[in-house]
Amino acid sequence: MFVPFFALPLATQLIVSVADNVPKLDVTSSCRAAAASSNSADRMQSCVASEQKIHDQLIKSWSDFPSVDRANCLDAVKVFSPTYTELLTCLEMARDVKKIKRNEK
Repeated sequence: MFVPFFALPLATQLIVSVADNVPKLDVTSSCRAAAASSNSADRMQSCVASEQKIHDQLIKSWSDFPSVDRANCLDAVKVFSPTYTELLTCLEMARDVKKIKRNEK
């Protein structure tokens, strides 16, 4: 496939801008599934509250993660019912793997 040279900066900019901000994820279906598998009546509400806490944490640390990791993790969590917890875990794992590889050198 031939991609015109002038299109590459535009394509790169689109990819980066998609991952510039914490995405808006609909955690309702994941929390609903968690609530259905629990005997606790307030499981849905506590799940949503927990996801909001993780979202707020991501807002503070989003720029600390490389844009390529943010994009890769977004792609990974959007396969099923995405949660902020899964997104943060993916980002932390990517960061930690890089630290281990640096320390091995």
